Amino acid sequence: MSVFHLLKDRHGSSSAEFALVLPLLLIFLFGIIDAGRFLWEYNRAEKATQMGARMAVVTDVVASDLVTNDYVGIDGLEVGDPIPAGALGTITCDDVQCSCTGACVGIGGGRNDAAFTNIVDRMKQMKPNITPANVEVLYSGSGLGYAGDPSGMDVSPLVTVRLKDLEFRPITSLLFASFDMPSFTTTLTAEDSVGNLSN
Repeated sequence: MSVFHLLKDRHGSSSAEFALVLPLLLIFLFGIIDAGRFLWEYNRAEKATQMGARMAVVTDVVASDLVTNDYVGIDGLEVGDPIPAGALGTITCDDVQCSCTGACVGIGGGRNDAAFTNIVDRMKQMKPNITPANVEVLYSGSGLGYAGDPSGMDVSPLVTVRLKDLEFRPITSLLFASFDMPSFTTTLTAEDSVGNLSN
C-alpha cells in the first residue's frame, strides 16, 4: 500500500471523531448530573432550615434569658402592656454562645445547649452533613407579648434559623472546584416555646 492510499483511507475517521467529541460529551453529561445534584442539595438545605425553624418555635428557647426576662418596668411598661417590637434587639445563638445586639435589657448570654442540639439534630434528619457550626438561631422583637405574662415568656419573638457555610462539590470537581452554597433562612413567630418535641 502506498502513502497515497493511506492518505485517502477513511476507515478510522469515525473513531478519531468520536475520540475528539467524547470528552466534551462526558463533561456535558456530568454537568447535567451535577446541576440535578445541586438542585437536590439546595432543596434539602432549604427543607432542613424550615424543619429547624419549626422545631425552634415550638420547643425550648435556645436563648434561655428570654424565658425569665421580665419586661415590667422596662421603658415604662406595666403589667399587661403589649411589648413593642423595639423592646428586644436581635439575639444570635450559634454553636458556642448567644449574644445580643440592640435592645438587650435583661438579656445576658444564657444558652440552652440541649435546645440548640435538638434543633441541629432535627435538621440533620433532612440533611445529614449539617454540623452545629452551620446553624444559627436568631430571636428578634415581633411586637407580640405582654409585660408580666404569668403563663410563659413575656415576649413572643420572631425566630429565624439560618443555615450557612455549606459547600457543594460537583462530580466534575477535577475540572471545577467546589463552591459555597448560599445561606438559607426561615423565620417564624415563636409559639409555646416549651418542651423538646415537634410535629
